[in-house]
Amino acid sequence: MSRFLAFGEIMLRLSPPGRELLLQTPKLDVWVAGAEANVATALARLGHDVGFASAVPDNDLGRSAIATLRGHGIDTSAIQRRGDRMGLYFVTSGAGMRATEVIYDRTHSSFAETRAEDWDWAALLSGVDRLHLSGITPALGPVSAEAALAAVKAARARDVAVSFDGNYRAKLWERWASDPRGILNTLVGHADLLFGNHRDIALLLGRDFSGEGESRRRVAADAAFAAFPRLQTIASTARHVEDADRHRLSARIDTRAGTAQTEEVVLAGIVDRIGGGDAFAAGVLHALRSGGGAEEAARTGLALAALKHSLPGDASLFRQADIDAYLAGGLDVRR
Repeated sequence: MSRFLAFGEIMLRLSPPGRELLLQTPKLDVWVAGAEANVATALARLGHDVGFASAVPDNDLGRSAIATLRGHGIDTSAIQRRGDRMGLYFVTSGAGMRATEVIYDRTHSSFAETRAEDWDWAALLSGVDRLHLSGITPALGPVSAEAALAAVKAARARDVAVSFDGNYRAKLWERWASDPRGILNTLVGHADLLFGNHRDIALLLGRDFSGEGESRRRVAADAAFAAFPRLQTIASTARHVEDADRHRLSARIDTRAGTAQTEEVVLAGIVDRIGGGDAFAAGVLHALRSGGGAEEAARTGLALAALKHSLPGDASLFRQADIDAYLAGGLDVRR
């Protein structure tokens, strides 16, 4: 039986209600969050066998996060209870011409201080055929960077496929004496599936790509395929922001053999854009795991990403029926 394992930090997200500024009133909404946890949640909701490896403190915050993931159908047995701090981040949602703002509070979290040797990868990868992780984990610091590298090396040694989402977070990398390009290149070198666009590839390869639109993205993809022999698929989105409430989004899958590109869709009346990229990744993984090709993966990833923009919080909680309804174009009440 096929099984996903996601590896990364599970956090709590705190946001002021509605479109208020942070602490404009003394209230905060709380959601369980984290890029890899979002992907695991979305995949589990779509019926896949998914485990999640992370670390949280053994207190009410950590236990609540575990209970939330378990409630979505995720196997949480690989979540360690250790350390003293739950990673947090604060999101102030944008409105109109005011952009969304993020503040991180995750230094010295339980996950960030869990060393590479604290993970039993032989046990964690037993029965797993795909490991998913992102560039957020190595950005947390040297301890997490070593853990991420140990994870992908263990997966490769066991012929477990690796999907990697670039998820470049400058605010995290800049907090320590990091080498983003070197570390990310090493990690991507173990992946067969990369979630990232031409800007992510430019960071990896230390070069700019000329041209516009689809041609530039294909040039970047070809450069990545040349640089990373194990890489077979690159999945990306293109987003045009008109204001906080209205975006235009398209999806694309590049393989060594060709490209699948969707039309652009308009996302109007956006409720919450955070987690849209994680929903896209989950949609792509879902379609590929279900036997779909590049075109179906692009369509499904875009559909789940678009649906996520209608939902508050970080994670996509939609089922296959919701994707089918979206793709069928039905916007009237479903009775």
